[in-house]
Amino acid sequence: MTAKTLTKPMATYVHARRVGDLLFVAGQGSRDPVTDAYAGVTRDSSGRVIAHDIAAQTAAVLANVERALRAEGLSRADLVDVTVFLTDMDEFQAMNDVWNQFFAETPAPTRTTVAVVRLPGDNFVEMKAIAAFSV
Repeated sequence: MTAKTLTKPMATYVHARRVGDLLFVAGQGSRDPVTDAYAGVTRDSSGRVIAHDIAAQTAAVLANVERALRAEGLSRADLVDVTVFLTDMDEFQAMNDVWNQFFAETPAPTRTTVAVVRLPGDNFVEMKAIAAFSV
C-alpha cells in the first residue's frame, strides 16, 4: 500500500489487515489520496464547512474502500459485509442511490447502516468493510 494509492490515516491504524481468508478494511472516509481534500464539501471564507454533498462523499468513500481492496489484490466483488456510518439518516436515500450504482454490475455485500453524531475530519459518511479472498 502506497501513500499515492491510499489516504494518509488520520490516527494510528492500518487501512486493512488480513486474517486467514478475510480482509478487514478500516473505516474509510472521503479524502482524496492525492490532494488530501474531502469530497463534496463547501467551505466559507474562513474554511469552515457550510454544506456537504453526501452523494459525492459516498462515491469517494466507496472509491477509497476499493483502493484498499485493490492494494491487497481484491475487488468490490470480494466484499462480504460493509458497515456504513452516516451523520444524518435523512441522507440515507442519497447514499443508497450511490451504493446501488457502485454495485450495479457486482453482487452487493450485506450492509448495516448506523447513525452517528460525528465522524473524524470533514466526513459525513464512513464505511468499514470485510472482504474474503475465497469468494
